[in-house]
Amino acid sequence: MDIRAQVSSVFHLDKCIGCHTCSIACKNLWTDRKGAEYMWWNNVETKPGTGYPTRWEDQEQYRGGWEKAEAVLKLKLGGRGGLLGKIFYNPALPGMDDYYEPFTYKYGDLISSPAGNDQPTARPVSMVTGKPMKIEAGPNWDDDLSGSNVYAANDPGVVKLSDEEQQQMFAIEKMVMFYLPRICNHCLNAGCVASCPSGAIYKRGEDGIVLINQDKCRGWRMCVSACPYKKTYYGWTTGKSEKCILCYPRQEAGEAPACFHSCVGRIRYLGVLLYDADRIEEVALNEDRDLAAAQRDIILDPFDPQVQADARRAGIPEQVLQAARQSPVYKFVKQWGVALPLHPEFRTLPMLFYVPPMLPVISRENQGRQQLADEFFTTLEKARLPIRYLAGLFAGGNEEEVKAVYRRLIAVRMQRRSVSVGDLDAAEVAKAAELAGLTTEQIDALYRMTALTRIKERIVVPPMLREQAIEAGMDPEEYKQGMGFGSRKAPKRRW
Repeated sequence: MDIRAQVSSVFHLDKCIGCHTCSIACKNLWTDRKGAEYMWWNNVETKPGTGYPTRWEDQEQYRGGWEKAEAVLKLKLGGRGGLLGKIFYNPALPGMDDYYEPFTYKYGDLISSPAGNDQPTARPVSMVTGKPMKIEAGPNWDDDLSGSNVYAANDPGVVKLSDEEQQQMFAIEKMVMFYLPRICNHCLNAGCVASCPSGAIYKRGEDGIVLINQDKCRGWRMCVSACPYKKTYYGWTTGKSEKCILCYPRQEAGEAPACFHSCVGRIRYLGVLLYDADRIEEVALNEDRDLAAAQRDIILDPFDPQVQADARRAGIPEQVLQAARQSPVYKFVKQWGVALPLHPEFRTLPMLFYVPPMLPVISRENQGRQQLADEFFTTLEKARLPIRYLAGLFAGGNEEEVKAVYRRLIAVRMQRRSVSVGDLDAAEVAKAAELAGLTTEQIDALYRMTALTRIKERIVVPPMLREQAIEAGMDPEEYKQGMGFGSRKAPKRRW
């Protein structure tokens, strides 16, 4: 067993209001410069929708992530020979139009135009060529257009639905949407790391954050293609690739990442997970429908004495183990089982999990009372977002995984309704909890973590002890002894 620590996160989609404050905070902090205009390390998409870059989920086009080939994992983009053959021409690489061509306006024309009968205008010009252009796309171009025949109908997940399900989604009286904020997933089995010809991309051993060494990057852009989430971007002025760094300088100072700290809806949770690195390939080789459960299974219990002992032997500091025991991500993903990975079928084992959005409440015709959990899904599958669509997003097509999550969320909703409104009797609430597999204490804890937590409970930043020791000029041996490791050498990380 090779135990490692990974900084991970959960986004609670039922709380996202689509305000894009997270995007602006990230943009102002990291990519507010020439050549990075279309780099949205944090973006918020409307689902159903085509996303950013356009149709990024379609790996038949973009060839991102991994695939099984005779019980062996291979990059969809190809092996080393295939990568070298694509260095000068890569048809799977997104073009500028798949993002948008950065633009500005000739504002000077508004104040320097000569007097005349016509109102002066500020014409749009390309920031790449400097020439006038027609704007055809931009950041958040399809915001809120979930019912559009242009955007939502071209969502790769919607295209896979039956005609009946698509008609059901786009009926005016049943139209629905939700917001999907996305950052780099800092995957355990990152495709970008494996694809880089120059070895510029790596995972930090102490926290699993994926970074790009700007000195080593040669701009081959294989990482852009190999990342199925398209969260690596090519800077058109620097000739280097860049991506979300999970604000590790802020974390080293004990602060939350900028998008987490600025989130208006408080949908973001951050914490440490412990996992067994020896099982990464085994988990990634599971069938699509089993990947969400297998990824959950690779996460280890930080309260288990044996896991703690093995983690200490692996060189994980005691303070990090304490942070893992306080991690809200562990609670959402492992203890309560309500958070799922985005597109686990890409086999990168993403470390960003999502609590699916609650579908609209359907009430019984009998005095308008809410249906029981076991009857709830038959009705919901005929209305609003199909379970099949959500399963395609979060569970590799496994509808039972998504239904299990909704049973738990509905149990919380019913328990809170019984407390706040008092129109559900104890038997109904108990039955919903039994179907969900949750105890009353777990339901209360899940409700509190969702609605009533303070920032220090939602965001548990682990101590970045290695960086602190280096900055303080501490001797490595002194550092190890201070962490309780004696004179034993720290284990070598194999990334």
